Amino acid sequence: MNTAGRLIEGRLKHLETHLEQENPVLLKTVQSFKKLDRIAYRTGLLDTDESYATQIPWWPLIAVLGTFSSGKSTFINHYLGYKLQRTGNQAVDDKFTVTCYSREKTAHALPGVALDSDPRFPFYQMSEDIELVAKGEGQRIDSYLQLKTCPSEQLRGKILIDSPGFDADAQRTSTLKITDHIIDLSDLVLVFFDARHPEPGAMHDTLDHLVSNTINRNDAGKFLYILNQIDSAAREDNPEEVVAAWQRALGERGLTAGRFYTIYNPEAAVPIADDNLRQRFERKRDADLEEIHNRMHEVEIERAYRIVGVLERTARDIEEQAIPAISEAISRWKKRVLWGDALAYGLLLITLFSISIKQGYWNGLSFTPPWLESLMTNQAAQLGSALGVIAVLLGIHFIIRSLSARSLLRQLKKQSEKLALRGNLANAFLRNTKPWRSIFSTSPAGWGRGAKKRLAQVKEDADNYVQSLNDRFTNPSGEETFTLSEMSHQSPTTESTAPSEAEAMDSVTATRA
Repeated sequence: MNTAGRLIEGRLKHLETHLEQENPVLLKTVQSFKKLDRIAYRTGLLDTDESYATQIPWWPLIAVLGTFSSGKSTFINHYLGYKLQRTGNQAVDDKFTVTCYSREKTAHALPGVALDSDPRFPFYQMSEDIELVAKGEGQRIDSYLQLKTCPSEQLRGKILIDSPGFDADAQRTSTLKITDHIIDLSDLVLVFFDARHPEPGAMHDTLDHLVSNTINRNDAGKFLYILNQIDSAAREDNPEEVVAAWQRALGERGLTAGRFYTIYNPEAAVPIADDNLRQRFERKRDADLEEIHNRMHEVEIERAYRIVGVLERTARDIEEQAIPAISEAISRWKKRVLWGDALAYGLLLITLFSISIKQGYWNGLSFTPPWLESLMTNQAAQLGSALGVIAVLLGIHFIIRSLSARSLLRQLKKQSEKLALRGNLANAFLRNTKPWRSIFSTSPAGWGRGAKKRLAQVKEDADNYVQSLNDRFTNPSGEETFTLSEMSHQSPTTESTAPSEAEAMDSVTATRA
């Protein structure tokens, strides 16, 4: 095993050590990810310094998105019971803030490089991805990201990601890149809107990205749409109409999944003189806040199902998308090689025939060059000539193989991005074009009976993990069992630090966008 392989193996072992205490079901998934890695190494979908297990975050992630001045920071501070984020009516924070627990009594703010250079966080090497979509911006990673630590107990075992005001910077491609990356990684996404804006339809681009682009996702249920600062509507003649206007705006974008909440912060509320109206607003606020906080508290459960879901989807993607795409590329490459050989050898034959005619080597239909007679009587010369001809023909063939393979790489890279595969199609395809691989091979390199059997086992394991999670978090039989909170209090990890501490965070891995 090379140095890179030992490094990735060390990270996986540290992850297993953490999960052994925190969640035995997820501990088993690491072994299943290793089985997928073995297939991916042999097929070329992954390099030996990569692992499917390190492409996903293992800590529960909660993302807070929305328009600027929609009360995101005030909501976060209230939830944490700690004044961590700056608040105000303007865009007070223009960075993505990753917040995690720390035992220290004082909160700390660290630069974006702390996230970009640490593979244990979900923004590892984000600067490279930003550079691809906005040249020169990758060097300004500190302008996009920051890491904050906080002693709030609400943060134990989870990461909270606060976004800058969405419409404050909506035109920056790199910001949208990070936003999409966060959405993909998160187990729960809170989308905030400002009830003080009477015309939600005016924010067309914002609603499109935060609503229209999310409702058709297979994980649309993780989105909670929150109309914040609804207390400002209490002064309206018909406050219900404010809510109805927002519901219509979201409905026009096709919102059919996810929940719609109306809340406001009790510590920053606008005074409501009418007691009946105030009590009605407070009951609605308290009920919605309780449901939102419960979803945030139970994000660990959603994290467990997410990871098992990623395991199963990765296995299916390999079998149903990656391997067929590689096989199709090999088939196209083979056709190009055969046609290229035919064309090259045909042109070579025509060229040699033309030269021989010009040299007068033909006597009617007889080929009688002056050197033929001496060649026929010299076996060593015959062997040398034969080897020379074979070398030339093979050289031409392998040049055509290489050119034909290169001609398919760009399309494979685009196909890989379109399919959003967790693997390198181009690299896997190139493994099949090595000189020692026959163009008539019937299956991709590394894809044999053993790989198929191993992949089938991973899919079966994923189903078993779901059943184990169901048994852990549900109790259809009514028998005595532990609740999630009871299990978490009994777990040794409740005494350990959360992601901000180096020892625990060694288990956290990241996804490159």
